[in-house]
Amino acid sequence: MAESDFAKIDSVLEEYKGRKGALIPILQKSQANLGYLSKEALKYISDKTNIPVSEIYGVATFYTQFRLQPIGKHIVRICHGTACHVANAPKISEAIYEALEVEPGGTTEDLKFTVEEVACLGCCSLAPVIMIDDKTFGRLTPDKVKDILAKY
Repeated sequence: MAESDFAKIDSVLEEYKGRKGALIPILQKSQANLGYLSKEALKYISDKTNIPVSEIYGVATFYTQFRLQPIGKHIVRICHGTACHVANAPKISEAIYEALEVEPGGTTEDLKFTVEEVACLGCCSLAPVIMIDDKTFGRLTPDKVKDILAKY
């Protein structure tokens, strides 16, 4: 970790200094500042808070909001809710994984994309649907997906 990363964690720790039950907000803000929670970050937080690293790791792995690996610049969420599944979401997923050369839940080597399958995006009338960052794309085909990804 860079010295500036330690400083970012220090500023978060200062904000919550002496407050009981602050581990989750500390992890949330640290992740927001760093992009993800590295092993070094978890150890540093442990050293500074006197919370065992095993407890911190347990919290970080229990909640899906925390990431222990770097994520891509763009988050691609593929809806696999009922409407999307019926409308061929599995083929959309295959097209995305093939185009990006990434596994489900994975991040491209260039850290440009992270791909997640989600239970529902709430856009059933547009099925099948993906979101890239905060932009929704619906009524997709595998070919349309490849064209969309190329724009990023």
